[in-house]
Amino acid sequence: MGFISCISFPTINSRILSTHHFSKHSTSASSSYSLKFALRRQEDKPKVSFFLPLTSSLMATPIQASSSSTIGETSDGLKVQSHVSIGANDLLIVGPGVLGRLVAEQWRQEHPESQIFGQTVTTNHHGELENLGIKPSLKGTEYGGKFSYVIFCAPPSQSADYAGEVRNAASNWNGEGSFLFTSSSAPYDCFDNGECNEDSPVVPLGKSPRTDVLLKAEKVVLECGGTVLRLAGLYTETRGAHTYWLSKETIDARPDHILNLIHYEDAASLAVAIMKEKAGARIFLGCDNHPLSRQEVMDLMAQSGKFDKKFKGFTSTSGPLGKKLNNSKTRAEIGWEPKYPSFAQFFGVST
Repeated sequence: MGFISCISFPTINSRILSTHHFSKHSTSASSSYSLKFALRRQEDKPKVSFFLPLTSSLMATPIQASSSSTIGETSDGLKVQSHVSIGANDLLIVGPGVLGRLVAEQWRQEHPESQIFGQTVTTNHHGELENLGIKPSLKGTEYGGKFSYVIFCAPPSQSADYAGEVRNAASNWNGEGSFLFTSSSAPYDCFDNGECNEDSPVVPLGKSPRTDVLLKAEKVVLECGGTVLRLAGLYTETRGAHTYWLSKETIDARPDHILNLIHYEDAASLAVAIMKEKAGARIFLGCDNHPLSRQEVMDLMAQSGKFDKKFKGFTSTSGPLGKKLNNSKTRAEIGWEPKYPSFAQFFGVST
């Protein structure tokens, strides 16, 4: 995905704020509305990384997680204990941002009686999580038990030890069910717009600090029996590389660089499907199998008629190219297909 999922892009408002791309998988109309509202609120604000330093200025405050349990909060490095009863299908989401919240919605559809916990570094969005039926807690909380299902969705930005963060998350897994790490397709060693799949070679360790971070984190996951999902560029109508480029009008980059995309909802549904399979120490790939050049992406945006602002163009003729991802192997093994087969179909543009 060119690491799009791990970069904070500014967002823009389209002229027509579409709601057709939000799934109606929640168990009630009110929870579905709350999720849409929370996501839209998030899209109207700058993204905040989960890996922010804790400071002693925050007071330790208990947040009621349920009628029988309280999850404490502290910012002074002390570990907090939460006495909760963890069920067989309960889910812990480490980094419950846009993707994590969609995973929660789809997990609840599959397991309506399950508890869903969201682990964050700050308390900034705990109110939003509670409104979505996600029980918030801070990093370092000891739950008094381990989960059969854990998913790590937090980006590596502002984390001094990303592999360590992943290792800490894995310590909450009991070895049953699934521990899933959402990674990026960036490590695939292809920069000539060539073909690439789940088994393609990756960039050697030591060659790129950017890919080293991901590969070291993936190694932690695989060694503990967890599963890796390498995702292409995540997007919605108002979130993704396309909105960043549109906000800048001109970009010093090659127009013929190939990108790979997957809608946030489809990434979430694939993650849930993989966890249900209990796939073990494997690597899967998430993409829509419709690679596009940067120029094609912006042309589709213009053809959609949903945006007033006009993109002027890419200005560079040099630099590395991309890759053409294909995840047919993942689809066949997991039995998964995307809700939005392509960027063009999502925007309602005929190609």
